[in-house]
Amino acid sequence: MPGKSIQNRLPILTVNPDDCVLCYACVRDCPARAIEVKPNATAVRIITEKCTACGSCYTVCPTEAISYTSDILNVEKYLSSDVITAAIIDPSISGEFPDITDYRNFVGMIKALGFNYVNDMSFGVDLIAREYAQIFNEFKGKYFISSKCPAVVYQVTKYYNSLTDNLVPILSPLAAMAAVVRKKYGPSVKVIAISPCLASKLEQQEQKDESKVDTHITFTELRQLFLKNEITETKVEFEEFDPPFGRKGSLFPLTSGLMQTAGQNEDLLTSNFHSSSGRHNMLDAMNEFVLSNDIHKHLDLLYCEGCIMGPGMSPGGRKFMRQTLVKDYTRKRLKVTSESDWEKEMANYSDLDLGHSFRADDQRLPTPPAHKIEEILHSIGKTSNDRVDRGCSACGYSSCNDFATAVAHGLAKIEMCHSFGSKNRQDYIQSLQASNEQLAKTKQALEESEKTAREEKQTVQAFSDTISAVMQRIPSGVIIADLNLKIVQANQVLIDILGEEAQSIHEVIPGLQGADISSLLPPNIFQLFNYVVQNNQNLSNKDIKLNERILNLSIFPIQQGKTIGAIFRDMSSPEVQKEEVLKRVTDTIDNNLQMVQKIGFLLGEGAAETERMLNSIIQSYQSKDGK
Repeated sequence: MPGKSIQNRLPILTVNPDDCVLCYACVRDCPARAIEVKPNATAVRIITEKCTACGSCYTVCPTEAISYTSDILNVEKYLSSDVITAAIIDPSISGEFPDITDYRNFVGMIKALGFNYVNDMSFGVDLIAREYAQIFNEFKGKYFISSKCPAVVYQVTKYYNSLTDNLVPILSPLAAMAAVVRKKYGPSVKVIAISPCLASKLEQQEQKDESKVDTHITFTELRQLFLKNEITETKVEFEEFDPPFGRKGSLFPLTSGLMQTAGQNEDLLTSNFHSSSGRHNMLDAMNEFVLSNDIHKHLDLLYCEGCIMGPGMSPGGRKFMRQTLVKDYTRKRLKVTSESDWEKEMANYSDLDLGHSFRADDQRLPTPPAHKIEEILHSIGKTSNDRVDRGCSACGYSSCNDFATAVAHGLAKIEMCHSFGSKNRQDYIQSLQASNEQLAKTKQALEESEKTAREEKQTVQAFSDTISAVMQRIPSGVIIADLNLKIVQANQVLIDILGEEAQSIHEVIPGLQGADISSLLPPNIFQLFNYVVQNNQNLSNKDIKLNERILNLSIFPIQQGKTIGAIFRDMSSPEVQKEEVLKRVTDTIDNNLQMVQKIGFLLGEGAAETERMLNSIIQSYQSKDGK
């Protein structure tokens, strides 16, 4: 029954975290404060037990991150089985299908889906309207709140507990019509409601026995079924609703429609009730009602601005056009059956027990400790001199105190406060301006540094090109490597000495740059390089054998802790006599050692002596070759 808490009930509304952008629109519109916003969360969460299924969050969500539970599969399951199915249609359907001029078209379309019976809920409205008339006409000093709207009922039982006994103890029109259908077609019939109301989906979970609805779809879900089954008004014949037929109950979707159905005096001076619709009007009415009974009226309330604007209607509908359509629809329904025949049908179902009781299901937040509230108010810039019982309501809460209570319970976070956010934005803008000024200065310094670095790079590149050219003119094999024994530069003479494998690498990587010496030389020769690196000492005139050649190897540090160099001198040239070879080897090694060391010096310290040294090296080798 509405108002009675159900453990582990199925949620009606859920949030897709991937689509939520934390705009807080749903928080602002939720009358139940059933939407949780944790400080570090990336999406809101709907608290099922607090939710009244009013649908405000669903209709206001700009990213469609919130959706409601669909019962289409359940309906299709019933329609494809052998069970008897009866649809109960809310009179708002006339506002949902403005393109269908004759209501018998959409009745035919619904039957084409496979329903055995299609009934108009307006007869259920007529039944409960008679009960309302009796209660209101026999006033005994107690003022009531209408229980026709499930969203209003859940708002009362969960958040206005003291008013629970003031709810009219009568079933909702949908539940009353379900009882009518079961009496007519038997208890085994499957009752499917089609309406614009999401709170009816919640009511469906709590109703029992003959007034229970087995499943419930909205008008938008009905459209999906039509589309899936390719059903249009041009493909079906006219069908009339199955009896019993309602009369003025078709006005139910409009504000005060139930009161007019009940024949209540609507004169503003003499009527004994206030009719109102819309979330804000509903809350204002209940807030005044709970404070005192000075209003001295019954309350006839709808949560939405009439059921024609319910969350299960197609979005974007025009309210006043829908009102006109409902009125036109009612006039047509009044012609279907005479008042005398209608009275007979009303008498046939007069034995139904339409009474209902409601129980409080208190979901109000307990009051947090005063110091906690003060701490939160202080954090959003409120002082003891500020009126915290008021507020701008931009966060969705009616006062700063209510907002602080929600924050204390973990249902909201400080950033939702507009004033706090505005102050933070100003501080951020000032900080950003200071940062931008500093960044501008840093950018200028970086540009100057980049210019200097670019010039230095160009100089180094030119110098490196010069060194590479010089190395290629040296008749000995020359190699320069880093301390990891990776080649920095090597000349063509060395590549020729190392053989075909080195030549293949050279074709891919010119100068063998980056090649590992250990992969190009035998282990015994590689160890000589490793020795020089580890001990930082020269190794001069070491005779070695490589690829059937007799070579003289000298290895030496160039820049301490950075690079080393090596000279490979071929000692097996057949055209050189032994004595001349010995003499020239000694002289050449000395000259080459000096030259490579100078090259190393140039690599580390600068290019000031480049031209003089290069000319000297060239002249030295020219003189030796001329001997």
